[in-house]
Amino acid sequence: MSQRYLPKFSAFILLNHVQSIRQPASLRDRSNLLGVTPPSSGRSSPFSSSYTASNGQRYADDLESQNDEALEGLSAKVKLLKEISIGIGNEVRESAVQLSNMNDAFAETSGILQGTFRRMNNMADRHGCRWLWYIVFLIVVFWFFIIVWWFRR
Repeated sequence: MSQRYLPKFSAFILLNHVQSIRQPASLRDRSNLLGVTPPSSGRSSPFSSSYTASNGQRYADDLESQNDEALEGLSAKVKLLKEISIGIGNEVRESAVQLSNMNDAFAETSGILQGTFRRMNNMADRHGCRWLWYIVFLIVVFWFFIIVWWFRR
């Protein structure tokens, strides 16, 4: 069964080999497809133009492609770090606004509590010691209800 496919396969290989021989070298060489890269672009080869050995050129092209891949990876990481740092900055600004609002709220609450304690002290001064007994009575009743509730659970 494998011999039946063998002539077709060998004919296919031979046909591709003949077609590759007929094509000019400029179409087979990938580095020539895009033309010469100017040296100022940063993508030019580190080797001089007189170095034209095909293995050396292929090695240089491989190095350049690896450098390009590494550069793309680094630029993606830098972009990610930039987005993270912008997010951190936004979070810090929002937190600063929230802290400022909380500070204002606590200052307002402190003023309200000071006024309440002042009025309570004025009331205590007017009524004498009787208010203290009312508070003690309320605390005892409160604790009694808590204890009863605790043991009934």
